[in-house]
Amino acid sequence: MRDYFFHEPEVPTLIEFPSRKDRENYTHRILQRLGISVDRYSILNIHQISIRAPVRFVHEEMLEWNGDSPYWPNHLATVESIDGDRRHIKIRFLGRLTQPISRWIRRPEFGILFRLQALRFQNNPDPDFDNARYFLYDCSGGYPIGIYFQYVRSPVAYQGEREETQLFFVVGFDFYGQQRWPAWASRMWEKVHNRVTANILNRFQKLCHAGFQEFTSDSEVAMAMAKGIKDRD
Repeated sequence: MRDYFFHEPEVPTLIEFPSRKDRENYTHRILQRLGISVDRYSILNIHQISIRAPVRFVHEEMLEWNGDSPYWPNHLATVESIDGDRRHIKIRFLGRLTQPISRWIRRPEFGILFRLQALRFQNNPDPDFDNARYFLYDCSGGYPIGIYFQYVRSPVAYQGEREETQLFFVVGFDFYGQQRWPAWASRMWEKVHNRVTANILNRFQKLCHAGFQEFTSDSEVAMAMAKGIKDRD
């Protein structure tokens, strides 16, 4: 709770738009690449963070995501099952507590926040869209998300982006298919989700920076050793 809900993230990640029309235009520019409709989502939030590491490196870090990842709040949202190719993922609320309860009451779905069912993966660079790679999921369960995707691409110069990789974290909220949710409930849920998402992305950014620095240091050492051997020979 301290690290993900109450902590103020160092880098704000939520993309703010001056008007609803600007938000809709930006949303459709991204989602038209994925070939899906967003008409049924009452809220669509887009977070963005810049990372000083190549797109391929960041994407491969995303592929390693599991419950032990240091940027994921596993105590609160426990990764209970994740298959080898990441196409079926199940997240349980307070899993260390609710999982034994679910076994005791013989209700396997007790405490399940949501299930992620893969719709489309782009693991190879897209030649038409800025070296982009992404994961796109359909979400169901108790947590009111209808769509979720992670999207990484190279920087776009005219937008003032400088870092090697731009990571987008996008969720489309579908409040159980009901557009009649009270406005205050939607705003509160959106605010909580935005805070948690920003902290996850800030932690992921630090992980990528440290990991890539270690990777390049190891590569430089290996190259220096290889050069030394060659010179000696």
